[in-house]
Amino acid sequence: MSISSLPLSYCTNVHPGVTVAEVIDGLQKYTAPVQQSLGAPIAAGLWLAQPVIAELQRDPQRLRQLREVLQLSKLVTYTLNAFPYGNFHSERVKEQVYLPDWTDPARLDYTIACARVLAQLLPEGVEGSLSTVPLGFKSLCQRPDFLQQSIAQLIRFAKAMDELHDDTGQVLRLAIEPEPLCVLETTPETIAFFTQLRDAADASGDRQAVDRHIGVCYDVCHQSVEFEDVAASIRELGDHDIRINKVHITCAIELRQPTPGSLAELARFVEPRYLHQTFARSSSGQVLSYLDLDKAICEQPPAGFRDAETWRVHFHVPVDAESLGQLGTTRADLRKALLQVQLLNYAPHLEVETYTWDVLPSGEKPTLVDGITGELKATQLLLANLRLTRDGLSVV
Repeated sequence: MSISSLPLSYCTNVHPGVTVAEVIDGLQKYTAPVQQSLGAPIAAGLWLAQPVIAELQRDPQRLRQLREVLQLSKLVTYTLNAFPYGNFHSERVKEQVYLPDWTDPARLDYTIACARVLAQLLPEGVEGSLSTVPLGFKSLCQRPDFLQQSIAQLIRFAKAMDELHDDTGQVLRLAIEPEPLCVLETTPETIAFFTQLRDAADASGDRQAVDRHIGVCYDVCHQSVEFEDVAASIRELGDHDIRINKVHITCAIELRQPTPGSLAELARFVEPRYLHQTFARSSSGQVLSYLDLDKAICEQPPAGFRDAETWRVHFHVPVDAESLGQLGTTRADLRKALLQVQLLNYAPHLEVETYTWDVLPSGEKPTLVDGITGELKATQLLLANLRLTRDGLSVV
């Protein structure tokens, strides 16, 4: 039983960055000051978009510069977010964030390139992880051969990571991130896919590489939005030997017993950049889904939503927030998930990933440095309390 002893990571996809200069600016303007404000070491969970990776490949001096900035700021990096391929801060991201999908050679090439960059940033003796898209977005991936093509590409990735291990001695693990309304959405879908992946790897003689290098990124709020029992979900992944290479420490919006007032408050979170898949559960346990949070569902909810007991919205909100005015959050599930994670016989990487600070409703909110610092402080306290619980001490 353990929780990672590495410095807690926070994902830099919250900062714009489609050039190396912009990535460095984000580290100097936000990440380093957050560490200073926190008064404890943190890790920079870098998001390096495809244009950044291409720039690093063209000019090795830029990679040396990035490494030097991290060293001067006393920041470590052991994980990359290789999910958003393009500009994650454009006016409209929505479902485009899932492109290219895992059937596209561009996704494979980008992810291998990310791994090679991470191999040059890793602290000595530390494994690396890279989170990636859940194969693709369901409505965009209807071809009958989609899973087979994705599996073929993932096996190529695993073999490339074996070669990288032979060259460098470093282990780089892919973390496929299930997400609402994606090809890999629920825990049962994820388990079924890994069965197919392993069968294919057995047939091609690549099972060892796949088992070593491919697992999941468990984004806690994603499974919460699906109304899954997160502790049971993590146990089921373990029962099927699916390794959780990375945990995204996240919270989503929860709305219990919707009222006109709380729906009006929820409407303030409607925004044009990111996709906010919205789910509802009735008193009988039926779960309904709605593509994206919009004014229509807040003002005139469909019958199933109107009568539902609870709504949950894929809108990442600060992980230290128990509530947001009349709205709640899924923070209780975060505690349950981390309690279960510490029962694993290995320690997944841990990363806070609230990328929505710029699109939170206007009004009183802290500066970005103060907001992220508050999230990390609350998470460190939560992890410390989990350790005390594990060691048999009472926790207030």
